Amino acid sequence: MDIKKILLSAATVTGMLTAGTVAANADTVTVKAGDTVSELASEYNTTIDAIKQQNSLQDANVIVVGQTLNIGGTSTGSTANTATATTTSANTSSSTPAASSNTTTSTPAVSSSNTTTVASSSTTTTATTTTSSSSSAEDAARAWIAARESGGSYTAQNGQYYGKYQLSISYLNGDYSAANQELVANNYVISRYGSWQNAVKHWQTNGWY
Repeated sequence: MDIKKILLSAATVTGMLTAGTVAANADTVTVKAGDTVSELASEYNTTIDAIKQQNSLQDANVIVVGQTLNIGGTSTGSTANTATATTTSANTSSSTPAASSNTTTSTPAVSSSNTTTVASSSTTTTATTTTSSSSSAEDAARAWIAARESGGSYTAQNGQYYGKYQLSISYLNGDYSAANQELVANNYVISRYGSWQNAVKHWQTNGWY
């Protein structure tokens, strides 16, 4: 056999073996998506504890994409295969605060919303009660004057004064209906006294309103 062919074949085999097992010393590694401390330790022929101690890691299960790690040992394989692994990186730490933030935000809103509703309900109830009381007092004052002026009769007449509230006939403009008497009497009292209760006070003092 030709000695040159033998030497060439040996060199070729040696080259192939060398290419398959080439090892490179690694001092620092930049963490990529999918990296884990355990896989890096296996890849660079070291241990998880060694990586944790060299980089002062609080938790060996938490590394961040882009983080630089000091790693001793040698690399015996391509790092491309580690891309399929799941890295517990910043995604976990960011998701937890997000959940906490959402919880914190929703609770006061509900509480604030409930408080606003209760306050609004309370205000509405108070306003309704006040209006009702005022209306009742006005109705009572109105009935008080009608009773003293005409005994509550819409047809009572005394000279130029006519009806339930003994209004001047000129005020009624020829319309002696109960509805018109009520309307004219209310306009007269509000414009002159401001309320039926004030009209009662005037009547009690002067005997008329």
